[in-house]
Amino acid sequence: MKVLLCIGHVPDTTSKIRFVEGDTQFNKSDIQYIIGPYEELALTRLLEIKEKIGDLTITVINVGLAETEATLRKALAVGADDAIRVDAEPLDAYFVACQIAEVFKQSGFDFIVTGKESIDFNGAQVGEMISEILDIPSISSTSFIDIVGGKAKLDREIDGGKESLELAFPFVSTAGKGFAIEPRIPGMRGIMSARTKPMKIVSPQTQNAKTKAVKYYLPPSKSGCKYVDNENVGELVRLLHEEARVI
Repeated sequence: MKVLLCIGHVPDTTSKIRFVEGDTQFNKSDIQYIIGPYEELALTRLLEIKEKIGDLTITVINVGLAETEATLRKALAVGADDAIRVDAEPLDAYFVACQIAEVFKQSGFDFIVTGKESIDFNGAQVGEMISEILDIPSISSTSFIDIVGGKAKLDREIDGGKESLELAFPFVSTAGKGFAIEPRIPGMRGIMSARTKPMKIVSPQTQNAKTKAVKYYLPPSKSGCKYVDNENVGELVRLLHEEARVI
């Protein structure tokens, strides 16, 4: 059995974000990149399944330029079997989904797992677009996955409760919180073996982007704190009403 796991190449949450070219381009200099946290949890859970059933090959994939290979190598160090990099700038969600769908069709995978969203754009679009392109089921925001008796069992959170599903292959699952308790950290042995694990570089399919970023904006700077004497309740109420506008 073969699973294709989509790996996000995203800035570390502690990175200072800046824009250039008139706020139309993201400044990549001095940015530390990581595997998306939802993909880390997905990889951990897939490794647990592999250890249980044995017959599971985990291939990680990213649509990106050569700079993303370090992130893919980290996934290999954690335990993935091999990697695929589609050699293209990820123009938008539809472009990325088309590239991944084509790899899936050409390589005979049984199912696809993505993170429910990236932590940079937070679009939550790629997984559902892949399923639509391939015309296979999509289970969004999955909180658990297992393989039992040749079928997949999945849970996902819904309003007021939890939904449990059982389905045959192929399908797309977008992983959310709860997929695993915490991500695995690569050990020295994994780091060393990742250097020799295969990474296939494939050319992108011809596909135009459907969207284009016109301008980026940083959130407004937070104003300083105002302190009010604990006996001056009237002034506190006025500030909450007139300035904070929360009452």
